[in-house]
Amino acid sequence: MRATYEKAEQIVSRLSTDEKIRLVSGRDAWTTEALDEHGVPSIMLTDGPHGVRKQKGSTDHLGINESVPATCFPPAVTLGSTWDPALIEEVGAALGRECRANDVAVLLGPGLNIKRHPAGGRNFEYFSEDPFVSGKLAAAMVRGIQSQGVGACLKHYAANNQEFYRMSVDTIVDDRTLHELYLTGFEIAVKESAPWTVMCSYNKINGEHADVSRGLLTETLRDEWGFDGLVMSDWFAVSDRALGLCAGLDLEMPGSKGTWDAEVSDAHAKGLLTTAELDLAATRVIDLALRSQNDTATSQVDPEAHHRLARRAAAAGTVLLTNNGILPLERTGSIAVVGAFAKTPRYQGAGSSLVNPTQLDTFLDALRAAVGDAAEVHYAPGYDPTTGATEDALLDEARRVASRADVVIVLAGLPSSFESEGFDREHLRLPDGHTAVVNAALDANPRTVVALLNGSPVELPWADRPAAILEAYLGGQAGGSALADVILGDVAPGGRLAESFPMAASDLPSDRDFARHPKQVEYREGLYVGYRFHDSAGMPARFPFGHGLSYTAFHHSTPTVRKSGDGYSVTLTVTNAGPREGSDVVQVYVRDPQSAAYRPHQELKGFAKVHLTPGASEKVTIKLDQRAFAVWDVRSQEWRTEPGDFEIRVGSSSTDIRSTRTVSITEGTAVSPSHGPAAFVATDNEFRTMLGGEIPTPERSVPFHRDSTAADLRETAAGRAAAAMLSKEAGKQFDTTHADATTIAMFEAATREAPLRMIAMASGGKLTLASLDRLIRLLNVGSFKSWRARG
Repeated sequence: MRATYEKAEQIVSRLSTDEKIRLVSGRDAWTTEALDEHGVPSIMLTDGPHGVRKQKGSTDHLGINESVPATCFPPAVTLGSTWDPALIEEVGAALGRECRANDVAVLLGPGLNIKRHPAGGRNFEYFSEDPFVSGKLAAAMVRGIQSQGVGACLKHYAANNQEFYRMSVDTIVDDRTLHELYLTGFEIAVKESAPWTVMCSYNKINGEHADVSRGLLTETLRDEWGFDGLVMSDWFAVSDRALGLCAGLDLEMPGSKGTWDAEVSDAHAKGLLTTAELDLAATRVIDLALRSQNDTATSQVDPEAHHRLARRAAAAGTVLLTNNGILPLERTGSIAVVGAFAKTPRYQGAGSSLVNPTQLDTFLDALRAAVGDAAEVHYAPGYDPTTGATEDALLDEARRVASRADVVIVLAGLPSSFESEGFDREHLRLPDGHTAVVNAALDANPRTVVALLNGSPVELPWADRPAAILEAYLGGQAGGSALADVILGDVAPGGRLAESFPMAASDLPSDRDFARHPKQVEYREGLYVGYRFHDSAGMPARFPFGHGLSYTAFHHSTPTVRKSGDGYSVTLTVTNAGPREGSDVVQVYVRDPQSAAYRPHQELKGFAKVHLTPGASEKVTIKLDQRAFAVWDVRSQEWRTEPGDFEIRVGSSSTDIRSTRTVSITEGTAVSPSHGPAAFVATDNEFRTMLGGEIPTPERSVPFHRDSTAADLRETAAGRAAAAMLSKEAGKQFDTTHADATTIAMFEAATREAPLRMIAMASGGKLTLASLDRLIRLLNVGSFKSWRARG
C-alpha cells in the first residue's frame, strides 16, 4: 500500500461527515477542496490530452476562455497513426513537464474511446477503431505523463462513442461487444500503466448511468483489473451523487457549490450510503492530493525542445496513402501551393482540448524556408479557411497557379466547424469548396499532391486521380513544418492508419444507428466495427486499417511461431531493402476459423514499430498471450480460449497479409455458443439474442424528470417557457460574445442536450435540486407560471 494512501486513511479517520462530503466534490471548475487544518492541499486538474489547457482568469469547460501558452502536440488521431509507443511516451513526458511547470497535478487524458463510426465529432481525441492499439498507446501516454509525478486520466469510461446527446443517451450494447471492443482498451491501459485517475462518461450503458454503475466502477475497474486510483466524473456528469459514491465514483467535478451535499448527507443518515463507502472516496481524494505533492521530478520546460518533439511526432503520424513516385518532392522548378490551410492551418480539434500554442508553424512558410532559392513557390488560397467555401474567382486563381507550376500541392481537409466536441459530423465528405479546389487543381495539372488536414476519415471519391495523397491529420503547432519535412523527404512518412477509411459512410453497419435518436443508440453491428467489418464482409475500405506507404521498401522474412508461456511468440526479421531511411509497422492478426462464438474474420493482437537505415535489418519478436486467442464468454463471465486451430497472420495492414502460420491450442475451455448479426446489422430477433433479453424501448420525453433535457421541455407549452428561461440563464454563465462559430455551435448543443440536473449543478447554487424538483412537478401539470411567480 502506498504511504500516501496510509496517510490519507489516517486523515479521514479524524474528519467529520460534513468534511468528508465537502471533500468528495470539487472546489470549483478545476481544483479540489483543501483541508488546510489536516494538511490536505487543493490540487489542479486541467484539460489535455495533447497539451496543457490551463485557463486564465474565469474558467469554463467548453474552450471559450483563453488558456496559458503550452505546446500543442498532435492530437491522439495523429499520435495513433504513429503506432509508436516509445514516441508517445516521450510526448507524455513532455506533457507531464509542462503540467508541473504550471502547477497542474492531473492532466485529463488520454482519451481512448473506440471510433465506432468515423463521423464521431470527438474522434480526433481518440487513438483508433481498435482496442488493442488504443490500449497500448494510451498506456504509453500515461507512463510518460506520470513519469514526471503528474497524474494521467483515462477517459471517457465507457461506451461514449458519439457526441449527439452524449450527456444522456443510453448505449444499448451486448455484453460480448462491450467487453471485447469498448472495455478492452481501458483494461490494457489500466494494467500496463497504473493511471492515477479514470474519468467516467456522461452516457448510460444499458439503462444505467456510468457514474452509478458499480459493475463498471468497482467490480470491473477495481476488482477485475486492479485499478487503485481515483475515479472522477466527467464535468457535470453526476446523475446521483449518493448512488455514485456507493458505486465507486470518488470525486464530483467540477464543484457544484454543494448541489448534492444535502442528498448525500441524507443518504448517509439513512444508511443508504455507508460510512465505509464515504470514507473510501474521501481517502482516494486525499491520496491523489498527497501523491501530487510527493514527487521531486523536474518542472523545467524547454519550449523549443518540445516544439521539435511535436514536429517529429507530427511527421511520424503522417500517412502516405498513395504515391506514383512524385514524392519525395524535388526542390527545383515551380511549386504551386493551393489551399488556405497552408497559411491558416487546421492543426488541432475544437472544444475542451483546445490548446493555446507557444508558436505555430505554417506549411507555406516552412516550404519556402526549406526550398530557399532552389525553387519558386506560388500560392493560391482556393477556399475560405473557416467555412471551407469557395467562389469562382478563387477557383480561377487556383487553376491558373496550378497550370503554370511543375507540381501542385493542395491542402484540403475539414475546418473546425465540421468536427468538434459537442456534435457529430453530418457526413464524411469534404466541404464542397475543398472538393472543388482539389478537382480544379487536378484538371489543371495531373502532377498534383493532395495533403489532408482533418481529424477523422473523409470520403475520397477522387482518390485515384492525384499523383500522391498524404493524410497529415492534425499536426499540432509544428504540423506545417512536419508536412514540409515529409513532402521534401527530409523525414520519411512514418504513419499507418489506425482507422479504416470507408468508401462511403453508408457502407458501415454502425451507420444504421449513429447519432439518430436522442434517447438511445443501439450497437446492432456488435463486433463488426472498422476493419472487423470490412474484412469480414468483404466490403473493401478506400484505405484499410494499418495501411501506409513509405519512401523505401521493407522485406519481411518468413516468421517463426513458438510456444511461449501461456501464449506464443512470433519472430521475423525486417530489412530495409530500399534507398532511404524509414519505418515499418509489423502487424500480427489472429483468426479463429471455427468457433462456437461468432468472431470477426481476424483481429489485431500484436504490432511492432521498426526504424531502419538503408540495408539495415532488425529481428522483431511479438508476443501473443492467452487473451490474443480468447473471447468473452457471457455465460461464465470470463475470458475463454476454445481449443482448436488458430491462424497467426503477419502483414503490413489488415489487407496486406504476407505470412500465415497455424497453431493448435489443446488446453482451452469450451466457449458458450454466441451468435452475432448474420448480415452485419442485427435484426430484432438477433439483437434480442445478443442482449440476452428484450430490446429496451427509448424513454419518452414526457413526463419530465431530472434527466430530461432542455430539448425535451419543448414538448409542452409550459416546458418551452421554462426552456427559454434556462437557456437565458445558461447564457449568463457562459459568455460566448467573442467565441467562434464552432464554439457557439458546441455551446448550443450542450444547452439543448444537457439534462436538467446538469443545469442546476452549473448554476452556481442559484437553482437547487429541491427547486428543480418543484419546477419539474409543476411542469408536469403545466403550471410553470406559478413556479416562476414564486421564484
